Amino acid sequence: MASFVEVCRYNKPVPPVLSTSLSICPCRVSIRKTLNLPPFAEYTSLRLVRDAKTNPLLRSLLGRIPVKRRFLTAVSRAESDHLGDGNSKNVEEDKQKKASQLKKRVIFGVAIGLPVGGVVLAGGWVFTLALAASVFIGSREYFELVRSRGIAKGMTPPPRYVSRFCSVICALMPILTLYFGNIDIWVTCAAFVVAMALLVQRGNPRFSQLSSTMFGLFYCGYLPCFWVKLRCGLAAPALNTGIARTWPIFLGGPPQWTVGLVATLISFSGVIATDTFAFLGGKAFGRTPLTSISPKKTWEGTFAGLVGCIVITLLLSKSLSWPQSLFSSIAFGFINFFGSVFGDLTESMIKRDAGVKDSGSLIPGHGGILDRVDSYIFTGALAYSFIKTSLRLYGV
Repeated sequence: MASFVEVCRYNKPVPPVLSTSLSICPCRVSIRKTLNLPPFAEYTSLRLVRDAKTNPLLRSLLGRIPVKRRFLTAVSRAESDHLGDGNSKNVEEDKQKKASQLKKRVIFGVAIGLPVGGVVLAGGWVFTLALAASVFIGSREYFELVRSRGIAKGMTPPPRYVSRFCSVICALMPILTLYFGNIDIWVTCAAFVVAMALLVQRGNPRFSQLSSTMFGLFYCGYLPCFWVKLRCGLAAPALNTGIARTWPIFLGGPPQWTVGLVATLISFSGVIATDTFAFLGGKAFGRTPLTSISPKKTWEGTFAGLVGCIVITLLLSKSLSWPQSLFSSIAFGFINFFGSVFGDLTESMIKRDAGVKDSGSLIPGHGGILDRVDSYIFTGALAYSFIKTSLRLYGV
């Protein structure tokens, strides 16, 4: 229950009155003014000055200041201290929450990374089917983002049956890539079928439907297929890789270590190094925002990611003896860095327009599949194109 304080002009306390009538002061009749304050128990830090008798200057000043004003000042100071205690508690809770999220992120990152490493080493159909499953889930998340309020507010999203059909097509693309080696004709036919389905639908077909669907086929289906070309298509043996000579027979023996396997391991490691060093560098030195698409990213963190990616690429290239040229290793590291950053920013732009933080909630601490693989989407295509066009004898 609130406390009531009434003070007359002669600083004589007047007992509180519950009615709203006029209260009579010893000097004159005036309108009673009631001050509503929180319970005194909340003001644990309230202190009154007790040394006025020993300090003449303080006694003279207190004599000029009304008791009511002195009391209000003490209460306001106590209230500010009380609020400060609450803010500090909130800060501690935020720190604990962030630490818990980081711990969960690391645990699930390691739990996912180990099986992914085994899938990359296995290659072949194991790698392709795992990639196809990831592509299917990622394409579903993409079309759900397209249908979100943030994006759908300014455009007409494609019908749900078209979105589901496109997700199936995207999942089939890596499988067709492994089987046929080249899927340009299949992708063209799929795009034609989807475009015709949108044009003959009931209602008013929109260009926004066609553009978002075509980009989904390219972004979620066609680009990931380059990882199949990189891992399974570059079957030339990595002759200079020392680990291949001692690789167990039951795991494939020396032929298992191909240029595609080494290049895929280095690319994956480069993307992980880019994300890790960019995060740590941004936390420690981040001052200048990189772009409005992702406000938390900074130029300092991006530069740290570049340095980390090139260093990791050089170390792995030296240990795996691929590629042979130092300049090629640095260029390959830069390619992996650029693909990682560009893929991350592209997905951030989609989520920003959609008005969501994560593309999904499949992976605790990470979000959806797109949140975890966005940095890999363009990297595979750039790495494969670089090896095919710029490295003589695939860098062996």
